[in-house]
Amino acid sequence: MRFKEFKVMTAMPRILFLRSIAIIIQLSAVLALYAVFPADIDVQPLLSVIAIESIFHGVSLWWYKNHAFSPLAVAGQAVADIVFLTLLMSFSGGATNAFVSLLLMPIVIGAVSLPTRLLTLVSLCAVVSYSALLLSLPINNHHMDMSNHFIGMWVNFLLSVIVVTLVVGTMSKMITNRERAIAKQREEQLKSEQLVSLGIASAQVTHQLATPLANLQLLYEEINEQYPLDEAVSAMELPLEKCRQELHHFRMLATSIRENKTVELTAAQLLINIKMAINLQFPQVDVIFSAPPESHNASIVSDAMLLPALCNLVQNSVQANLATCSNVIEIMLVVQPENIVLTIKDNGLGVKASLQKLGDELVLSKDGLGMAFMLSNSSIERLGGTLSISNHDSGGAIATMTLPLLQSTEAGLS
Repeated sequence: MRFKEFKVMTAMPRILFLRSIAIIIQLSAVLALYAVFPADIDVQPLLSVIAIESIFHGVSLWWYKNHAFSPLAVAGQAVADIVFLTLLMSFSGGATNAFVSLLLMPIVIGAVSLPTRLLTLVSLCAVVSYSALLLSLPINNHHMDMSNHFIGMWVNFLLSVIVVTLVVGTMSKMITNRERAIAKQREEQLKSEQLVSLGIASAQVTHQLATPLANLQLLYEEINEQYPLDEAVSAMELPLEKCRQELHHFRMLATSIRENKTVELTAAQLLINIKMAINLQFPQVDVIFSAPPESHNASIVSDAMLLPALCNLVQNSVQANLATCSNVIEIMLVVQPENIVLTIKDNGLGVKASLQKLGDELVLSKDGLGMAFMLSNSSIERLGGTLSISNHDSGGAIATMTLPLLQSTEAGLS
């Protein structure tokens, strides 16, 4: 949930709770004043306003218990509180009422929960309400001219509104930005911990496989010396060699990541590497490449994990195509002013909405946990890029990778 939505979610219950207390206090105050000064107060209009406010409050409680609410709804509730307070003040002394400063309360709540546009609307409503209370005062009935005093009260209220709107609103936005940054850092830390755990597990598995593989190699050599023409023995050579190559490749990747080695790679070289990897790992797949000639000289920063990350995406597309018996994958490369965008489209059934957050966390599905996509996302983020997945209008899913151009990366580092 985003922080703006969270603030709105917490603001509405706060407003409804405070209004419940306010209605009780208002009713108690009116009845108490009438008991003490029965001849000086007309309770009929005050009780009518409180009754209308109670009905409105009851409808609001029922409605927002069963329906969602938005920032506009919160602003509407704040404006309603201003209207009810203004009506109560108008029947109990107007701007001279000691509790007229309560008109600032909806502004305070709006400052910590509403965007600037709606907060400005609430503040203007409060200023207009206070101005109407001042204009309705019977100034000529006073023994002295109170015009200057009332103007000073209005200026003081206006300054209070401005201070609350600017100071409280600014502080609220600062706190929200800090909380957002802390939450983002916490998410990145959790993701890093997951990736470190996966890396440790992979290293342990590789280490544990190295010794049995060496033993198998020795046994193969001994058996091959005794039975050099045996077909079963000859068939063992290629798998054992493949295992040795993969272990050697993994050690090279681990060393490259540990030393943080990066190289400059052009778009043309990137496409060639992708084509070679696909021809080697997925020879049955028909890949349609699309890249304008002027984009071939664009350069990016690459490391040892970029190509495996892209191969993971291609493998996901190949598996998705199995559902529709297709073997066609479209790969398109586009160069933007500051980024290079590579999209991989399959012809499968697409991804569910619940799985479109793949890459940010492990997501349980019938096909697995989305670990390959998460590892690809992490590898691309290390290079300053982004990775997202979405559905295409014509069917299938699209994995979109964005990497900064080398010029943009150098400008950011300088």
